[in-house]
Amino acid sequence: MNIYETTRQDIVNHPNAGIIAQTNGELFYDMAMDMINEISNNNSQGKSTVMIIPVGPVGHYPIFVRLVNKMRISLKNTWFFNMDEYLNDNLTMIDPNSKLSFVGFMDREVYSRIDPSLIMPPEQRIFPTPDNCEIIYPMMEQLGGVDLCIGGLGINGHLAFNEPPETDMDDEEFFNTGTHVQKIAHETRVVNSIGDLSGAIDLMPKYAVTLGMKEILNSRRIRIYTFRDWHRSAVRKALFGPVTSKCPASRLKNHPDATISMTEFVAQNPY
Repeated sequence: MNIYETTRQDIVNHPNAGIIAQTNGELFYDMAMDMINEISNNNSQGKSTVMIIPVGPVGHYPIFVRLVNKMRISLKNTWFFNMDEYLNDNLTMIDPNSKLSFVGFMDREVYSRIDPSLIMPPEQRIFPTPDNCEIIYPMMEQLGGVDLCIGGLGINGHLAFNEPPETDMDDEEFFNTGTHVQKIAHETRVVNSIGDLSGAIDLMPKYAVTLGMKEILNSRRIRIYTFRDWHRSAVRKALFGPVTSKCPASRLKNHPDATISMTEFVAQNPY
């Protein structure tokens, strides 16, 4: 089977397919509501919420912030683990004032916009750094594990910045890799430069620190959202191709509760 010839109906029938939204806005609303529902349900049971979250996509955050403030949803017992952050060439964290900084984005667009009486304390807003890689997974375990991981999908099937390995790394070794410093694939830098820097690929960072596939795959629920033109092909590779580290998201098919949602445009055949 040519995976790129799979139809919308093939996707609908796939057990790992999530919602098919009419518009980006509808998809982002569902993404925000996934976060809201997880936190609200746990709050009602007196339980904490541990969540892995992205910066990219980001369209859900204005909705999430507005709903938290309007519905008076306390985040005091919530822990957010951000997926990744760009690094300088010397493998230090980029300046949070940079427009590319995920730390800066979360501070400006999320944390500072939530009512101070509702927001979690800073120590519960966790970013991977080159210095804390070894403690991320144990911290998640100590908190009882990750309830929900939400994120996007890279053009080569990466999740967070877990790029397909350049070496002959064994698949299971790859899928069990924890938080680490990662060289960013050329195709990822090209795509990101188009969206973030009007194509100025020379200005795109070459390295990142990222949560590993271990942290992502050990989440109890995983929800991936896709809406870009090239997601038509990336989604099909993840859903219909073999399970391999050459397409990290393909491993979601072996997870007990993982879906890839998309817009109607993405669901349509690429050709």
